Amino acid sequence: MTFYLTVLGANSALPAAGRHPSAQIITIRDVPFLIDCGEGTQIQMNRFRIKRSKIDHVFISHLHGDHVLGLVPLLNSFALNRRKRNLHIYGPAPIQAFITHQMECTQSHLPYPIHFHELEAETTLPILNTGEVKVHAIALQHRLPTFGYIFRECQQPPHILPEELKKRGIPYSDIPKIKSGEEVQSESGEWIAPEELTRPSDPPRSFAYISDTRYLPELYKKIKKIDLLYHEATFLHELLDRAKETQHSTAREAAMVARDANAKQLIIGHYSTRYQNLDPLKEEARAIFENTLLAIEGNTYPVD
Repeated sequence: MTFYLTVLGANSALPAAGRHPSAQIITIRDVPFLIDCGEGTQIQMNRFRIKRSKIDHVFISHLHGDHVLGLVPLLNSFALNRRKRNLHIYGPAPIQAFITHQMECTQSHLPYPIHFHELEAETTLPILNTGEVKVHAIALQHRLPTFGYIFRECQQPPHILPEELKKRGIPYSDIPKIKSGEEVQSESGEWIAPEELTRPSDPPRSFAYISDTRYLPELYKKIKKIDLLYHEATFLHELLDRAKETQHSTAREAAMVARDANAKQLIIGHYSTRYQNLDPLKEEARAIFENTLLAIEGNTYPVD
């Protein structure tokens, strides 16, 4: 089943040549989830053939403009396309007031319901469970209330082995019992354990989005063994003082989090516009965590 990240915007603060403010799509089992929505996100969706009509859940890390100023235009586009389905928006308070005020000022009327899920807690908390994916929010430390998000597949029932059912004369009507862990009776009257009729489902995959934040040495404990980690890396470590002043992270610090979390893959992004060549950021991170890639707009990063 599908599980991959598509980067729509990877720059910090200002748009730059070929780089846009933060926005990503994480697609899990063919369902897209939008994370942050900076200026130009819709254009990027069109460019990279993302079907925005399929988006039902939007996760905003914080209310700095480079992460949220593309959201109201997206909501208006949904309206123009006559959307009727519910839309869920997650983010720190006062995201509801932020959006509602703009809608009132522009006399925009949305023909679909929006459900706001405002986050205020300072600990990791569950915010969504679809039965196929669970999402948790993590409090980060930036100049505004800021949250990261962890997406984890739900453990699925074991896979049925049809050849074993046929061989032992077990009807397909017993499949729900087998998946729930019950023994079933064969054609000959023998009771068969479910382990003999199934193979384990694939291990659940996971993705963590760590947006703008100062370096948090204890963060790794909340994202242990994450499959794919996106962590902001606004500066090279030579600008550590600037990173501390603005409450951002360096590429080295992002790699330290990935290393300590025993992540499988790190993607760094949220680049300062001062860097036209991004290779030094990648090399700085790779010196600590080798399996590091740059967030490049339009690229997809599968979680296998």
